[in-house]
Amino acid sequence: MNSYFQCFSIFFVFLLASNVLGDEQFPEKGVTEKSDRLLSAHAKSIPNIITERSPYLPDFSYAGYKNGNISLPSVDGKIFNVTDYGAIADDGKDDSESVLKAIEAAKAFDGPVVVKFPSGRFILSEILYIDRSDFAIQGVGLETTLFYPRPMRFLDTPPQLLELSEYLILNNKRQRERANNIDLPFSLYAWTGGYLWARVPGARGKAYLKEYDRPPDVLANVIEGVRGNLSVKVDDVGRLRVGDVIKLEWYNVEGRNSSLLKELYGDPTRFSIIGSHHWTNANRALVTQVTKILSMDGDQLQLADPLLIDANRDWKPKLVRWEHLENVSLSDFTMEFPNGVYIAHHVEEGYNGIYLEGVYDGFVRNIEIINADSGILTDDIANVTLEDITTSGPHRAHYTVHMGSVYNVLAKRVRVENTAEHPLSFNTYAVKSVYKDCEVLSYPILDQHSGANHQNLFDNIRVHLPFLDEDRTYPLFGGGGASYWKPSHGRFSTLYNIEVVTREEPHTDNVVTLKGPRDGVQSRLIGIHGTSPLKIQYGPDAHMEQINQKPRYTSLYDLQLKERQK
Repeated sequence: MNSYFQCFSIFFVFLLASNVLGDEQFPEKGVTEKSDRLLSAHAKSIPNIITERSPYLPDFSYAGYKNGNISLPSVDGKIFNVTDYGAIADDGKDDSESVLKAIEAAKAFDGPVVVKFPSGRFILSEILYIDRSDFAIQGVGLETTLFYPRPMRFLDTPPQLLELSEYLILNNKRQRERANNIDLPFSLYAWTGGYLWARVPGARGKAYLKEYDRPPDVLANVIEGVRGNLSVKVDDVGRLRVGDVIKLEWYNVEGRNSSLLKELYGDPTRFSIIGSHHWTNANRALVTQVTKILSMDGDQLQLADPLLIDANRDWKPKLVRWEHLENVSLSDFTMEFPNGVYIAHHVEEGYNGIYLEGVYDGFVRNIEIINADSGILTDDIANVTLEDITTSGPHRAHYTVHMGSVYNVLAKRVRVENTAEHPLSFNTYAVKSVYKDCEVLSYPILDQHSGANHQNLFDNIRVHLPFLDEDRTYPLFGGGGASYWKPSHGRFSTLYNIEVVTREEPHTDNVVTLKGPRDGVQSRLIGIHGTSPLKIQYGPDAHMEQINQKPRYTSLYDLQLKERQK
């Protein structure tokens, strides 16, 4: 780490001289003439939080496939073309049986495989499970369309969702909206499941009920380690090997007023609500990091990315076994659903696109998802890139591209054309993940959805506000989530280069107030600017720089990545 800081000032001199990180453009179809004309001027200086490293700013550059170190690869492997198994494009008939045959044949092959769809429209009504590594599903571009005529609620309940079903019934989870005469049970598919579903065979899936918990397979206890360093000391290396992908876990064993909660939220007593899920189950990890062991020197391990928080012994830090898939990819096709009736929040029928569980070093690339309840849902994944994703259609969505229980995930060039409850969302247990170069065109919310999410980054985001009321306020940084998981987010969540486009010509004295969560602690807001002057309400202890200025460098992620690779 010392050399990291020593080279920092030299590196920035190089950047300023060479301008290697000049303006990037949003994808062409996201650019509007008005917004380009009205962009704020560049800030001439580099934000102090970057140059001085104070206050603390996480290094987000490790997010994405292979920790961001390489570009996404071309898809390679033995090809299993669905047409060889009986699928016929554009014939108006259901292709599920034929495609499932292709999937099973690919699973049986020993080596990397690609299930290939040609151009045209294929009708599907069954879940396509990916439950092995080195597996790809690929079209030939957006002209390959996978059409799903009915929602998942008409399918048999997947075994992975039986625990969720039991939980919802046991706790009588219902959506209640008196004004809309709604009192309906939660759907199984409000935040889980998808027609393209990557999963670890036999894995439990998302945990809900304590009676199904089992002790983790502990490989070693961590006895020394400092936040931001790449090395840790463990008590036993007998079960560890170079190249192992493992989880680091920290536990709140001190209860409601624990030191781990202070690490997450500063002084948690300042909040009216600290959700009970933070302290009622000492046997579940509250903070998790997925990483790889790069080298071993006695009891010292070199990790692939910096330690998330200190290895404080009061937090029982452990290395545990993590079952996962590697080299899973989905690319180059459109997923389309009918424009189903929107009933209510949490009552979605299951028009869900992609569900990624237990994936490491995978990617989703060049996909459009039309009329989904949720476009891409995630759980227990790490080092995954979601790139060039468009969500569209008149159907109101719950999520577009969702990040929940993720670590080092990069969502890059996500374009949200449809209206969604949570257009871009860091959900429960989302950590060190990034939305980058994204655009939200309809009722934008940069959602931080409680559940101990922290140290995440919204980076180079353009949002288009609806027409504003007379008070000229908008909840752009609204934080959702259940009360038992509040506050909205933990420390060091960062928003960098957020452009706010209003539906009017700019007014030098007509300020737009952007509201953030009152319980979002120690955020970093840098370069929030727009076509009208902005005021930001965010607290507590938010660090703000270059408000109403476009930052000198377009992307914090790119800046940190170039610095690290230098």
